[in-house]
Amino acid sequence: QVQLAESGGGLVQAGGSLRLSCAASIMISSFDYVGWYRQALGKQRELVAAITSGGTTNYADSVKGRFTISRDNAKNTWWLQMNSLKPEDTAVYYCNAGPYYSAGKRYDYWGQGTQVAVSS
Repeated sequence: QVQLAESGGGLVQAGGSLRLSCAASIMISSFDYVGWYRQALGKQRELVAAITSGGTTNYADSVKGRFTISRDNAKNTWWLQMNSLKPEDTAVYYCNAGPYYSAGKRYDYWGQGTQVAVSS
């Protein structure tokens, strides 16, 4: 059973920082990519940041220069360092990893979500 365990969410004032963590129950070298998504109230889930097995990173335009994704294969863990937080960053954040295949279909693994709330 593959599990992704998230931690690090909380309440912070605008301009502050948080660091989210995601720990996988299997070697993350099994995945082509790991990343972070978020979903704000009333909005669709969006990609925040991702990193491939080769180290290539991708960020949403809204977080470039403020957020950093990193991973440690030895610890089977990846992080999202969030600096200069803004109220519009308020959302539930989900870590993900993938892909995997079942019955000919492609899927990702997902964490349970962690709440980030940024006050003005």
